[in-house]
Amino acid sequence: MFEEPYRWVEAVGNRRQYLDEQFQQGSPVVALSYADGILLLTVSRGTPKLYEIYDRIGLGGMGHPADLEKLRFNLLEMAHVEGFNRSPSDVTGSRMVKYGLAPVIKQAFEEVYKAPFIVKILLAELGTKAERDAFLTINYDGTFEESKGGAAIASTPAIQADVIGSLRKQAELAAASLSQAADTALRAWAIGSLAQRIEKVDDEDHKESMRPSSASSPDATAIESHLRETLADKTIECAVLERTAPGSSKYRALKAEEINNLLLPSLNRIPK
Repeated sequence: MFEEPYRWVEAVGNRRQYLDEQFQQGSPVVALSYADGILLLTVSRGTPKLYEIYDRIGLGGMGHPADLEKLRFNLLEMAHVEGFNRSPSDVTGSRMVKYGLAPVIKQAFEEVYKAPFIVKILLAELGTKAERDAFLTINYDGTFEESKGGAAIASTPAIQADVIGSLRKQAELAAASLSQAADTALRAWAIGSLAQRIEKVDDEDHKESMRPSSASSPDATAIESHLRETLADKTIECAVLERTAPGSSKYRALKAEEINNLLLPSLNRIPK
């Protein structure tokens, strides 16, 4: 009887190790405020990772597609019920995370005889002004964080912090154009993706971690080389929440042609 709590702690530790391994191949998701709204960006092989949840709320996720879809539909249902029974202004990212999403993920993670959700989720909520934009990230264990200006999800908290750090180095993001925001987001994504690759190699070789840190970030050549290699068989996925868009829905997924035009200066800098 006295061993049961220790067995539970050990089981939870094993779940963390298992889930951390599942995210090593995942694609980070980056979101940031810019002058006219919020940009969300990731890179994928075709399975969408960015979605609209409600009028001013967008979602980005990494993990198992089936788990992400299940939780996305739960959020959609919650948002529309809240909007119908109360008012659209009551549908906020904070409310959906605290009362809808986080408790469900936490319960699944702690019930060691059931499968956990293999997901990490980022919610971006558009404000009337850039300083009122809100970002929330939810981990696979149900813990969540709120932030301003931008956010990211990646395979580990340390890599996630590196990505966010690269965003914060751009002091004028709130006044940036969409093109500038897309360039910043793509390079922040590359920092996270490259760090994940290095960390995975270190784990496989049983070496001490060589993950780039905020004190030793990859240089421009390493970032461009990684982007060139990655974009050979993957595509950039972008969506925006536009502050001045007509109508109640502010979410818009960008088409491939628009993404290419936005990132053309950045992509042209990548050597062939």
